[in-house]
Amino acid sequence: MTTDMNTPNPALPEIERDPARMRERIAAARAAGRRVGFVPTMGALHAGHASLAARARAECDDVAVSIFVNPTQFAPHEDFGRYPRTLATDCQLLGEQGVRWVFAPEVAAMYPPGAATRVVVQGPADRFEGASRPGHFDGVATVVCRLFQAVPAGAAYFGAKDWQQTVVVKRMVRDLGLPIGIIVCPTVREPDGLAMSSRNAYLSPAERLRAVALSAGLAQAGRLWSEGTGVPAIEAALRQSLAAHDVACDYAAVVDPESLEPLADASGPAIALVAGRLGSTRLIDNRELPRR
Repeated sequence: MTTDMNTPNPALPEIERDPARMRERIAAARAAGRRVGFVPTMGALHAGHASLAARARAECDDVAVSIFVNPTQFAPHEDFGRYPRTLATDCQLLGEQGVRWVFAPEVAAMYPPGAATRVVVQGPADRFEGASRPGHFDGVATVVCRLFQAVPAGAAYFGAKDWQQTVVVKRMVRDLGLPIGIIVCPTVREPDGLAMSSRNAYLSPAERLRAVALSAGLAQAGRLWSEGTGVPAIEAALRQSLAAHDVACDYAAVVDPESLEPLADASGPAIALVAGRLGSTRLIDNRELPRR
């Protein structure tokens, strides 16, 4: 890609690896009256992450983004070791969005030797991803709590693709009285509808074509919902969409968007959740369903 010589390159973010120094920088900015936004990520950034940084930059004076592949949210058989780590490329993308700081700690900085404390979450963490990946949300909640301590921003920005994660984080923030706002931003999609995800890079060309089954099934669920179709029939249609594309279904459900429990009111609002496997790659997606 060429750059116009009259157009300056965007400044790269400042990289900080020490939690205490990161906290000092955020505290100094806020003491000076600056609103700070925070985007927690595991790196391997794409346009979905860029949209979160752009939203934070539009609403805040300064933006910090964490890049930390959190070992405690991966099970032993999952992809922690092969999860892509692309810090230099990530910083370039974040510089283009006007991000001021990248917090990229080492594992020992987030989990000091002998660390024995974990955040244990229940309620909305128990089903779906929580059932499929035992211990996953305890790892998520623990690292997010630690990140909020290291980056004490006024607001944190999360993508709606990981809907259950946003519900769990909001519940943790409420239950622990953490002084940070949680802002959930729309899912960014590929032209064919597939939700952007760092794990899409694992898909073979043939799997990539079949992966559209998730978003196509959710689009059909939206149509059926608007027509007044019952929840069991919508869930069955979701499963059939995955099966038709040879995608193994972990779950397909229409539930309350806040509790993630079965709907008490069939008129909604609701959230349709789906998870499927293509080879060794596991993808999730969702669609909000308005009151009908």
